[in-house]
Amino acid sequence: MKSTGIVRKVDELGRIVLPIELRRTYELAVKDSVEIYTDDDKIILKKFQRTCIFCGEAENLVDYKGKSICANCIAEIKGNK
Repeated sequence: MKSTGIVRKVDELGRIVLPIELRRTYELAVKDSVEIYTDDDKIILKKFQRTCIFCGEAENLVDYKGKSICANCIAEIKGNK
C-alpha cells in the first residue's frame, strides 16, 4: 500500500473529504458509490462497479430481480454456450 502523505480529520458526523487529486486519479464523480472494506487495521475505499453475480464481469450487464448478470452467463444459463 502506498502512502499519499495526505491527512484529513473526521468531522462530527464521521465524514472525511477525499482530495480532488484522488477523486480525479480514481475518476470519482459526485454521486458515485464507494465500497468500504476493512483489512486488519486498515480501511479501504474502492470505487463501486456493478459486476455479474456469477463471474464478476463488468460489461454487458442486465438487471434481473435486483441482480446483475452478464450476457455470457445468461447465454450459458440458457444452454447457448
